[in-house]
Amino acid sequence: MISNLLVIQTDHFVNKIVTEAFAKGCNGTLINIKNYKKNSDLVATYGILRRTGEILKKSKNFWYIDHGYFKSSKRAFAGKTSISDLDGYFRVVHNDFVHSGNGFCQSDRLEKLNLGFKPLRKNGEYIILSEPSHYIKQFFGLENWVEKTINKLKLYTDRKIFVHNKTSEIKLKDLLKKAWAFVSEQSTAGFQAMIEGVPAHYTYKTMEGINSLQEIESGKINYKIFSNLAYGQWKLKEIASGEAWDFLKKDLL
Repeated sequence: MISNLLVIQTDHFVNKIVTEAFAKGCNGTLINIKNYKKNSDLVATYGILRRTGEILKKSKNFWYIDHGYFKSSKRAFAGKTSISDLDGYFRVVHNDFVHSGNGFCQSDRLEKLNLGFKPLRKNGEYIILSEPSHYIKQFFGLENWVEKTINKLKLYTDRKIFVHNKTSEIKLKDLLKKAWAFVSEQSTAGFQAMIEGVPAHYTYKTMEGINSLQEIESGKINYKIFSNLAYGQWKLKEIASGEAWDFLKKDLL
């Protein structure tokens, strides 16, 4: 099954660089999306745009690649996303789009990242509600997600809610200084929030185990998940060398 892995490439420059590295590291077959005709037993690709997301939705066995959970490549959001380098980490997820945090990985990779965890906050003025991007809303069917999530939060808390997105003028790191909790569908910014000592709560089903909306007043930070996340994100050189695949392919054995 591993030898039949198809790595699907688009014409976008980041996708091309990342998929070439992944195909090399896993000895997979690199194929342009224009030439992809039918579902394969096992596929891998970067991102959800330019038809890749639709292919992943139809696949029963896939690897999804995107920017990492922490220390990813530097990006700026001003109308559209721009990337200054590809020196950061990329997440690689089997049959999902973001890691659930579950697992039993050692802490060695995490320790090398030197993330500088801050203590769990003891108080906070508001809840940060991270609004999904237009593309994420479309892909995951999140119509009226902000309104629905606010209404649900009001069942469990009377704290102020601050809606934040990629185009907000106030930086997330500044907001986190006085925040009680961070809420999102499945944003990786939630992991950054936890590094800053602010519990993250998710509405995405496979991530509710980290913290659900019902736990908004009793959110915790399970630092063990960061060891698992560290083994779910890799640099391009680790991906291209096969080091990442040597670990990741265990899911298929």
